Amino acid sequence: MKKNLLMWEETLFRDPEVFEIDFVPEQFNFRDTQMRELAFQVRPGMKGARPLNTICRGPPGTGKTTSIKKLFLDIEEATHRIIPVHVNCQIENTKFAIFSRIYRKLSGQQPPASGTSFKSLFDSVCKLILDKDAVLLVCLDDANYLLYENEINKVLYTLLRAHESYEGVRIGVIAIISDMGVDLMREVDSRVSSVFRPTDIYFPPYGEDEIHEILNQRIQQGLYPNVVNEAMLDLVVEQTANLGDLRVGIDLLKRATLYAENDARRSLEREDICRAYEISKYLHLSHTAKTLKDEERDVLKIIAENSMDKKELSAGAIFELIKESRKMGYTRYYEIVKKLDAMRLLNLNYREGRGRTRLITLRYDPARVLEILD
Repeated sequence: MKKNLLMWEETLFRDPEVFEIDFVPEQFNFRDTQMRELAFQVRPGMKGARPLNTICRGPPGTGKTTSIKKLFLDIEEATHRIIPVHVNCQIENTKFAIFSRIYRKLSGQQPPASGTSFKSLFDSVCKLILDKDAVLLVCLDDANYLLYENEINKVLYTLLRAHESYEGVRIGVIAIISDMGVDLMREVDSRVSSVFRPTDIYFPPYGEDEIHEILNQRIQQGLYPNVVNEAMLDLVVEQTANLGDLRVGIDLLKRATLYAENDARRSLEREDICRAYEISKYLHLSHTAKTLKDEERDVLKIIAENSMDKKELSAGAIFELIKESRKMGYTRYYEIVKKLDAMRLLNLNYREGRGRTRLITLRYDPARVLEILD
């Protein structure tokens, strides 16, 4: 038994980076079709023309972001003609923030101070594109987050019609959508749809065999031999497939390995995986909660506090509680509730009766929501 214990300075990780959510693996399987379609979409940019616009659609954890990052790395190695910019719309969800990100990529410097007008920032971006004689390719990752504050039309209109203000500017857009209830082309107005005209590329959920191979590759690359046996890997695959999100499996392996390492063991046990699953299954909740504004967090917190002993809540009753602690009109409150519904943090339903009653149901255990918010 003693020989199986780790020494205090030993580790089970060969390369811990492999288990980070933003890690881009060299070997990227089961998305060859999507990668070929993406390459076709951006090919005009290699000749100085505008890339074809694209929507990458699929549930969370199906390889959309990794595919784009892989594509962008290939572009940067192959040419200076296309300048790719990846924007995380969970964090940068206003027109000014998105163009600031583009400015940083083009200039290598911080954007002008916040007091600068948007027009000045836009002019700087367009001039940089022309000076570099380059084509700009912008990925709006989680573009559905731009819908919640009605920013999507402003952003797409400005990007896709930039050539009307600066002749010779060429910009292509890739939008990543993880909310399968969103039809982006129905959400944008006619001024945008007339120039957007995207091609849809679908990313289906990974099957169990695919999850098994992908996670096994991460294990081979990131952990030392025999840390995860086949039975433990099968358990991780089963739990990952149940939630349909590959990111859960990657996070689960990382946490379970840390638990084993902390107990000075050389391999994972069932208890490590089950314990890690209780945290990893809330990956979407914890990531999404970080992006919420203060007033959105307040609304979600009050909903969670009142869901402890009641599953369904009246939207009107929650608003009365909100009013006691915050100066907020019903219109703004209802916009926030609809956003939390779109972000898959709660369900907003209607019950017919005397009129239509709006009902709120939390998607997660309220105690866990409160714990993450705190």
